[in-house]
Amino acid sequence: MIRKQIKFYGRVQGVGFRYKARYTADALSLTGFVHNEYDGSVRMEVQGEEAMIDRLIQTLQQDRYIDIRDMDIKKLDIDEEERSFRVR
Repeated sequence: MIRKQIKFYGRVQGVGFRYKARYTADALSLTGFVHNEYDGSVRMEVQGEEAMIDRLIQTLQQDRYIDIRDMDIKKLDIDEEERSFRVR
C-alpha cells in the first residue's frame, strides 16, 4: 500500500478528467481525491496498491479527450482513515 501525489499537466481540465479518475479509482479500489488547480493542472492524491495506481494513470493516458503532457509525482504517508475517492 502506497500513497502518491500526482500533478498532471496538459489538456486535463474541461475534458472529464476528474470524473474519469474517480470512476476508475473506485473500480480499482483506490482512495484519495482529485481537484483542479488554478494554473490549469490537476492534482491527485491516490492511495492503494502500486499496480492499481499505475493502471489508473494508464487509463487516464488512454482517454481520447485527455492529453497528459507531464506529471510530477511524490510519495506521501498513508492516510489510514481514508475510505473513498472524491472529486473536490
